[in-house]
Amino acid sequence: MEFASYLAGERWSDHPACTDPVLAALARAVNDLVSDTRRQELLTDVPRVIGLTPDAAGTLRVAASAAASALPVSSMHRQHALAVGLRAALGALDEWGEDAAGLRARADAAFAAAPGAVEWLARHSEFNTSIPAGRQERAGLEIVRVAACGIAEACVWDADDRLIAMLRTAIDEIEYARPVQVQGRIPVQEASREASVTA
Repeated sequence: MEFASYLAGERWSDHPACTDPVLAALARAVNDLVSDTRRQELLTDVPRVIGLTPDAAGTLRVAASAAASALPVSSMHRQHALAVGLRAALGALDEWGEDAAGLRARADAAFAAAPGAVEWLARHSEFNTSIPAGRQERAGLEIVRVAACGIAEACVWDADDRLIAMLRTAIDEIEYARPVQVQGRIPVQEASREASVTA
């Protein structure tokens, strides 16, 4: 994230104003947890996070995306926390009328891969709630922390691949929901639309 602050013309910081704080936290966590041999791969993603500034819905999309990535492989106690966070984030997005069909499909697949967490959630109805207004960032920060640690400590052989994919998928999610043009870069969905118009 320090490199992102530099490219954005900000002072050197790992908490740049140019990036959603929950996305920045996820990026820092992945950078810290991925192996040294794979860390350089993250440099190609730095320009993508510039301009993705704080927004309550975007924050929850990042958190929900990370939770969906980590839920199937995390340990049971982390699955419980991720299941609560994922359902709460989706609930808030639904309340705000956000179009999250693709994210919900990923969440459904993640829940299907973690039936124990779903059963636990069904037995604890007190956790079936959405995230209150004004608490999105705090909740999002905790969700991405648990998600990153869940993958890093999972009993899987491809933890690095999963960590990197989790970050990139979260960036895709917030880019899709809030298309911006940064330093001449056009997000994928905007570029596709432009190509279809000129074809």
